[in-house]
Amino acid sequence: MKSNKIINEMKLTLPSLPENEAVARGCVSQLLSRADPTVTEIADVRCAVSEAVTNCVVHAYKNTVGLIYINARLYDDGRFTVLITDKGCGIPDVSLAMTPLYTTDVKGERSGMGFAIMQTFADKVKVNSKVGAGTRVFMEKQLLRRG
Repeated sequence: MKSNKIINEMKLTLPSLPENEAVARGCVSQLLSRADPTVTEIADVRCAVSEAVTNCVVHAYKNTVGLIYINARLYDDGRFTVLITDKGCGIPDVSLAMTPLYTTDVKGERSGMGFAIMQTFADKVKVNSKVGAGTRVFMEKQLLRRG
């Protein structure tokens, strides 16, 4: 049974500027580092967060700047969760958007692998979106117990 006891938490709000992808990745991995994760676990979370934040920058707000909300939590059972939310344009068809190689990028600069990468590096990924209201990406990683 999963525990619901949060032992540490971080909330962060950033403008959707490309340079803030690194800020988000660094802040989340710094919180995670307090749980004594493996190098692989840190790399996995950093990669998944990078993809989610990049999606906000590139797709959610298109050519404007909006806010990205990040909530990361560490639970006493070793679960680490990250919720990344935007109030951008939303995704009309989440299932289609999560299909590997699917992209709305008409310039051909994007690979359409963002959600597939998130799913590869997180144990659980849930995406909720509403057109005109934004998107929520929830990711969970179970950390190895060492002791």
